[in-house]
Amino acid sequence: MENRETLVYILICIFLSLHFLFWRFRPRYTEVTSVFRLTNHLNIRSLASVTSYNFDFMLYMVNKAKSVNKALDKAVPLCKPALKIRESMRYTLLSGGKRVRPMLCLAACELVGGQESTAMPTACAVEMLHASSLIQDDLPCMDDDNLRRGKPTNHKVYGEDISVLTADALIALAVKKMAASTSLGVPPERVLRAILEMTKALGTEGLVAGQAADLAGEGMSGLGLEYLEFIHIHKTAALLEASAVAGAIVGGGSDEEIERLRMYARCIGLMFQVVDDVLDVTKSSEELGKTAGKDLVAGKLTYPRFMGVEKSKEYAEKLNVEAREHLQGFDSQKVAPLLSLADYIVNRQN
Repeated sequence: MENRETLVYILICIFLSLHFLFWRFRPRYTEVTSVFRLTNHLNIRSLASVTSYNFDFMLYMVNKAKSVNKALDKAVPLCKPALKIRESMRYTLLSGGKRVRPMLCLAACELVGGQESTAMPTACAVEMLHASSLIQDDLPCMDDDNLRRGKPTNHKVYGEDISVLTADALIALAVKKMAASTSLGVPPERVLRAILEMTKALGTEGLVAGQAADLAGEGMSGLGLEYLEFIHIHKTAALLEASAVAGAIVGGGSDEEIERLRMYARCIGLMFQVVDDVLDVTKSSEELGKTAGKDLVAGKLTYPRFMGVEKSKEYAEKLNVEAREHLQGFDSQKVAPLLSLADYIVNRQN
């Protein structure tokens, strides 16, 4: 009887100890298992490290945006000559936005061993080129939009003539900013290579070609996935790709590192547009900060129109997996911002 009571006492002690341990470590267990579930869902193994899922991406993104905004504000002072043009440049350039492209540029530079200060002129140039493309995209002769980032588009405030000149001025200033990188100790050959990447992304090998194909495809039937992907690899992905590549170039990355970042950025660039197309038909104008449903009205070829909303979401997830695969082998801490960026893009809501 005495032995039986002793056994019961021991069992109760073990139970209470296990109960305590379970509740003590449950938050950590929940965190780890949730990450494992995400990893299993995306079929990602080696990249789901402790560093990647403990990384505070939103704080990183906010801090990078603050640095970029400060540099952009300094780059376009309100002074003569052409004061109205400068006001117009600042209106679009400093009107908010997530700063995904300059953040990508800075993260790529840091990934290959460079410093934020080294890549900041290039990051600013990226945002200037992006702002230029937004002004042009919103013009009546293009997508004819009245709303951008929750505010009236540039031509609605300053008129079409000033908007066109503003876009030109931003392109010129972007090249000037990149060329000035030599004063930060970046070798001239790297600066030239980065400028070539940017101009290629903007011209007939990039954004211009994509926009032209997009306009030509409005209302047309019988266009397939190949045509759609041509549009968005050039119109959207090209500038994201150039952002990462230029950042890696000025940061001193090797050719192999640069090409892996190129492929990563191409995947997230295409994924960005797939998600954008889905949001255009599933969110309101208030939620997006721009006119919702305009692609449908214009008869544009979009991913939801071609493959449906659910299949489009699945395709975006597939691109996320491919993007992450291109980052395998990089330092687990330095690569965390880019892994998180891919997840952020695929899950964004505006």
